[in-house]
Amino acid sequence: MGEQAAENRIRPAGGAQPSAAIAVVLTLLTGFGPMSTDLYLPSLPALVTAFGSDIATVQLTLSVFLVGFAAAQLIYGPLSDRIGRRPAILAGITIFTGASIACALATSIEMLILCRFLQALGACSGPVLGRAVVRDLYGPGRSARILAYMSMAMALAPAIGPMIGGVLQQAFGWPATFWLLVGFGAVMLVSVLALLGESNRHRDPLATSPARLVRNYGALLRHRRYVGYVLIVACSYSAIFTFISGSSFVLSGMLGLSPPVYGACFGIVCVGYICGTFGAGRLTLRLGIDRMIAAGTLVMLAGAALMTGLAAAGVFTVWAVVGPFFLVMAGIGLTFPNAIAGAIGPFPTMAGTASALMGFIQMTLAALVGIAIGQATSPATGGLPMALAVLLTSLGALAAFRLLVRPSSGRPAGTA
Repeated sequence: MGEQAAENRIRPAGGAQPSAAIAVVLTLLTGFGPMSTDLYLPSLPALVTAFGSDIATVQLTLSVFLVGFAAAQLIYGPLSDRIGRRPAILAGITIFTGASIACALATSIEMLILCRFLQALGACSGPVLGRAVVRDLYGPGRSARILAYMSMAMALAPAIGPMIGGVLQQAFGWPATFWLLVGFGAVMLVSVLALLGESNRHRDPLATSPARLVRNYGALLRHRRYVGYVLIVACSYSAIFTFISGSSFVLSGMLGLSPPVYGACFGIVCVGYICGTFGAGRLTLRLGIDRMIAAGTLVMLAGAALMTGLAAAGVFTVWAVVGPFFLVMAGIGLTFPNAIAGAIGPFPTMAGTASALMGFIQMTLAALVGIAIGQATSPATGGLPMALAVLLTSLGALAAFRLLVRPSSGRPAGTA
């Protein structure tokens, strides 16, 4: 009876449109990743001092988070294809909230790294299953537009997260950011229980069987366009994560910005992302997914080339870092939601699995890039390693599009 009532609160594609409250819940679900990483960025230099550690070790609190975030998606996606999206989301939020409490109480950098891994095991349920719910509700054609507007709204998290984190860091110290995440998890748990019904009308009782998993993942990896879209998503996110993992050390540690000012700079580049996603939301149905990705990857590359050129020429100022990356983020805003929709759109019966594999590849590549940035960044290298990583990931996104997606001019606008 309770399950039926939950299902009645949400309708699949083709029926009445979901309520605004459900749209807000879905948007916030996709925000578990940004909230978990961006909020405490201003505290990274303070963690070096608080635990008597070094940049590379403290940076592991980001990279290890991504490892857990990547791995757990391979479980949540098929599990949601089997038992439904709603129970899997509730389980993930519960794990996230408990692990956030443990993060706030950590007494060593090793303990914090472990707790961040556990936090990631819960946090990843929000984005991977939120995307699957969008696919359930809106179908392949309209998903890109909805994901673009969701991304634009959710860009407020990385835009204001570091600002809030900077204020909390100055006023209360680094544990305060994790206590705020505890509150976020609790609110989301209540919201999902109250508002979000079950959207998966194609549940597969064999979705988690080893044989079915191998077959499904194999089918996805043999799908050329799926792989292309996924690599575009992975490279685009890795460019973002390059800035996430390196900018606090570059802008605060080397250029001397205070935590609140650093947060404001982070907010500026997020405005670039908002501009891109707004453009994607307005133009995707008219121009089609592939044309939007083509434009976005070129804008990304232009910003990355400018950023690298300035760094190589020895121009090491706040605006030489923030200005070009604003352009990169605008390109990612055009690219990211369209590539996500292109990847999961053709797979209605295993949207959770397709979303999970995409998220796994996305986060694994970003974690590797983050570890490399942590090892390469130092006062001697300045902002050059970060700029080079942004350039390489932007080139990767463009190459994946040109070599694997192969856009067809005859494909109807807005389709995958």
